[in-house]
Parts: sequence; C-alpha cells; structure tokens
Amino acid sequence: MKIWPLKDDRKRAVPRSGPGSFWEDRVDRRHCGVDLYAPCGTVVLALEKGVVTRVGIATSPRKNRYWNTTRYVVVRHGTVFVKYAELGRVDVRKGENVAPGREIGEVGLVLNKNKIDSHSPLYIRKLGGRNPSMLHLEFFREKPITRHRLYLGGNWFGAKKPEGLLDPTPILSKLKRKKSAPRRKRGKGPVSGDLRMRASGGR
Repeated sequence: MKIWPLKDDRKRAVPRSGPGSFWEDRVDRRHCGVDLYAPCGTVVLALEKGVVTRVGIATSPRKNRYWNTTRYVVVRHGTVFVKYAELGRVDVRKGENVAPGREIGEVGLVLNKNKIDSHSPLYIRKLGGRNPSMLHLEFFREKPITRHRLYLGGNWFGAKKPEGLLDPTPILSKLKRKKSAPRRKRGKGPVSGDLRMRASGGR
C-alpha cells in the first residue's frame, strides 16, 4: 500500500484498542474494520492502484433509525479487497481502474444524533455525544462481505471472525509513518499485482 487514505490528515490516528479499532467488542457485536476519524467532507483516496468491484449503500435509516445514508466502495488492490465505507459521496464507478491516490469519495456522517435514544446500543450512545464522522475501512483476502445475516453496518454478530477478514491496523500503521506520494485526482491504472500484505486475519 502506498497512500494514506485521507487527504490532508496530519494526525493519521490509527485506533489499536477501544472505539473504532479492529474487532472491537461492542457487547453483542464485533467491529469488522478500523475507523479513521476525520471531518465530514474529507477527501478519501485510493490506498493503491486497483479496480472498483462494487459500490453500494453502507448505512441507511431504513435499517437503523439512528443512521444517515452513507455509501461504500470496494476496490480490489491486487490480492486484497478493501471496502471504503461510510462515505457521504462516491466519485468512482464499478469497473473503473484507479491509480494510487485517486479520489474515491468523501467522508460522510453516519449517525443522526437526533434519533439516538436509550434503546440504541451503548457504543452508539457514546459516539452520539460526539457525533464523529469517519472513514470505515475493511480488508478481505477474498470477496468482501456486503450482505450477510450476521453482518450489519460494519459489525459482525458472531464470536468468530468471518472467513477472509483481515486486520487493517498493521498496514495503516506503516502508512502512518510513510510520507504520501503526490495525489492524482483522475488518474487510472491497471489492476495491481500481489501487494504482499502482512495483515493478520483468520479466526
């Protein structure tokens, strides 16, 4: 991976435990990715060259009353699929080749704090007080999960990790220390080869 996924993000904070961290224990569910907190409207960039395999709805008030509508983009970066989620805007289409640093979209606002009440999950009530916006990232070895009876809004309602789910933390931590290359707004490129990632996964 070459590019930090948030434009002009000087803090590059990667949660290793607690809120927003990978496989965070949320009592009745587990967090499937890593949340990178950023102001709403922050430009989201492609981590590496690849091809867009899917675009869809990440959260919707039709599924949970305290959600706003946000979107996701799945990009195949070599042998790894990355889901860029909780986007307020999407700037790519399915089948499009993307270069490193290509603008994927913008960070959206996932929570509607006016709809959060005592019946909402505890972690949602805690987040609702700050109402943060974020980029939610999920890494998969193979086809990513977008619909499953145990999956909802970036959370997994099961004790064991879903097959192929990877921990993005090691890769993001390396990128945190790496200086970004110049950004390309509309650049395109072929599908990348093996990224030789060392993210951990499994059950």
